[in-house]
Amino acid sequence: MSSVLTLNQGRVSQAEHDLRVDLAAAFRLADRFGWSQLVWNHITARCPDNPNHFLINPMGVRWDEMTASLLVKVDVEGNTLEVIDGEGLVPKAGFVIHSGVFEARPDINAIVHTHTDDAVAVCALKDGLQPICMEALFFYNSMGYHPFEGTSMDTDERTRLAKSLGTNRAMIMQNHGVVTVGSSVGEAFVLMYWLERACRIQMKVLASNLPWTTVPEEIANHYSGQEDEPRDITDDFRPGVHEWPALKRLLDRDDPSYRGL
Repeated sequence: MSSVLTLNQGRVSQAEHDLRVDLAAAFRLADRFGWSQLVWNHITARCPDNPNHFLINPMGVRWDEMTASLLVKVDVEGNTLEVIDGEGLVPKAGFVIHSGVFEARPDINAIVHTHTDDAVAVCALKDGLQPICMEALFFYNSMGYHPFEGTSMDTDERTRLAKSLGTNRAMIMQNHGVVTVGSSVGEAFVLMYWLERACRIQMKVLASNLPWTTVPEEIANHYSGQEDEPRDITDDFRPGVHEWPALKRLLDRDDPSYRGL
């Protein structure tokens, strides 16, 4: 395995290099889609060479300027201010939310957390996300809910966050924002794309002040089965399988500087 990137702890593996490129791509794409909030909120990924370490954006870096080398490495169980590799300050709220999930869910390798207008609006609704469109069905029976506890600065909230997420692929942090998780950066990112779109559609439907319908339970369950068990490649619409390579090609065509080391 070749070493391709030098940080303050030495050379990183090819696997970590590739992960850093994917994570930097996620930030650039998220900014393009309007998910960024100045320099706040976080997208993270578990390090391939040590599952107790993960990469996170340092404080003060805009999502549109993120590169592979700007990401910092921290320990899931470590001091929130202690950077294992890279330069910059680790945001405490990001550490609390993301480390709690990584620690509780070894199957998760990437997490996306955003505060867009429509998503936060849905987070403020008593009944949360409703099955009123296909995009929302990605989260049918797979959405956790976490009550608002203020800014996530208390390390003991980690356990409660993980419990609220459970085995689900997404979570509504009530009156706060949304979270998606995945086995890869691409999966977590594309799930957030569908969740953001579902929230936007729901708020448009509610704003119409017209009667609206939900997808019947039987059909929603059928949809979930279609996603989980595609019959062939033309049936395969699991999040990230086809979309993520296409999205990275978009960045590589327009501005490959996210790969910068």
